[in-house]
Amino acid sequence: MSAMTLLLLRILVSAFLAILFLQSGIDKVVDRQGNLEWLKGHFAKSPLAGMVPLLFTVLTIIEIAAGALSGIGFLALLFAHNPVFSFYGAIISAIAILCLFFGQRMAKEYAGAAVLVPYFLVTLVAIYMLAD
Repeated sequence: MSAMTLLLLRILVSAFLAILFLQSGIDKVVDRQGNLEWLKGHFAKSPLAGMVPLLFTVLTIIEIAAGALSGIGFLALLFAHNPVFSFYGAIISAIAILCLFFGQRMAKEYAGAAVLVPYFLVTLVAIYMLAD
């Protein structure tokens, strides 16, 4: 693979993760109450029922961190060809997806958990491509 192809793939995957997690994290901040109410119902019959507000806050922080690092990484790749921020953004992205996957499994929302698998695979490929 040429250096330019690798750089392009790194830039694109960083943009993808930045969009994915910044949108999700910002939505959780802007509509905190709406998201929280929906999640309380979603997890009402799961072992996580009493922890929803705490876990929601932690997940929001993780998602914003993943998106911000990926966004900064996108710019660092674009202007300096430096993958460091994107690499850490991808790692935090993988952690965020694992948290979401765990929650969906605990809520016995197996279809929702399955939807996360392609995102996780993209994130694993990103980590591999961004490792330097």
